[in-house]
Amino acid sequence: MGHFIKTIYVIAIGLLFQSNVKAETIDPVVYMDSVEFSLITCSPHEEIYSLYGHSALRVHDLHQGHEEDVSFNWGVFNYHTPYFVPRFIFGLTDYELGIAPFQAFCKYYQHWGSAVMEQVLDLTSEEKLKLHLALKENYMPQNRVYRYNYFYDNCSTRPRDIVERSVNGSVVYEERNGYEPTFREIVHENAAHHRWTLFGIDMLLGLKADLKTTRVEQEFLPANLLYDFDHAQISDGSGNLRPLVKERRMPVNPGVQVVESDVAITPTVCAIGLLILSLALFLLEWRRRKTFKLWDVALMVFLGLPGCVLTLMLFSQHPTTNLNLELLLVNPVHLFFLPAVLRRRKTRYWPLLAVMVVLYMLGAFFQHYAEGMLILASSLLLRIWIHYKNEK
Repeated sequence: MGHFIKTIYVIAIGLLFQSNVKAETIDPVVYMDSVEFSLITCSPHEEIYSLYGHSALRVHDLHQGHEEDVSFNWGVFNYHTPYFVPRFIFGLTDYELGIAPFQAFCKYYQHWGSAVMEQVLDLTSEEKLKLHLALKENYMPQNRVYRYNYFYDNCSTRPRDIVERSVNGSVVYEERNGYEPTFREIVHENAAHHRWTLFGIDMLLGLKADLKTTRVEQEFLPANLLYDFDHAQISDGSGNLRPLVKERRMPVNPGVQVVESDVAITPTVCAIGLLILSLALFLLEWRRRKTFKLWDVALMVFLGLPGCVLTLMLFSQHPTTNLNLELLLVNPVHLFFLPAVLRRRKTRYWPLLAVMVVLYMLGAFFQHYAEGMLILASSLLLRIWIHYKNEK
């Protein structure tokens, strides 16, 4: 979304809240009667940053003679920012609120074949004015940039929060009975055909991502926020209720999407191949009564280098990464013992590895591991066994 939005901001800023100037002699509350505010939900497309959809707010001034129509989008980022991916991984990514002409916003998603759904909010003129002023304040240069957090503070939670703060009373949601997915389950449901992407995500997400989520937490996903808005009401505090959404529209119908095929070799296939190779080497080593040092070194490097990244993730600002049982297997300990294994010295590495593998396998009862990792752990048991046998 970043490249598209950046090219049209200059146009959009010129349109922002011009109604204040044109209607300066009119009571602003009365003027807001002919302004619509809507939650916009865009269905996913194949770009990695849009696999989970997108949310925005639409402000549509319907006054005859000077109609204005803009979208407020909290998902603006610059992918070419230096060290964007490492900063994103460690929770140091800054996103910002941007404004774009609504028709241009729709054309972008139409190009990708995504549907754009609109929920017109049933707000009073006074509530519209509060939301209008809140958006204006949020767009001030000192306020528009925020520290993005994928699960807790993103393009979906921001419009929800600003709408909730603008109503006179409170928004009452209908809880979904029996719907308590984990963060990881929600992520998997929306990126099931990108298995290597999910592999990387599962490696980074820790134990907290496997806990049941609340309704508020589920609304990090635009589709969940859309559902909840459809079933929400505004309570004025005196027992009076009215629907939060008064009308639903489809500015852009679903189009044809080009689904990018994932790599044919899946993580499971790679893990099984590694297990077969480990078993073949194990049988050869058993017959020759020797161990292949280079294979041990390759496995240690393979586990140790990613382990350095996972260790750093303990200090990430993402709250679901700081307790990760993947560290029981993928950690820098392998690199620490590398010199001793290279010199064929007697080392405590193999008993320690046995403990790590056993604890890792027990951890599977509490955390969902990345695809194929338990098969990899089984391969390591063969290494432990052959070293125990040959060193007796």
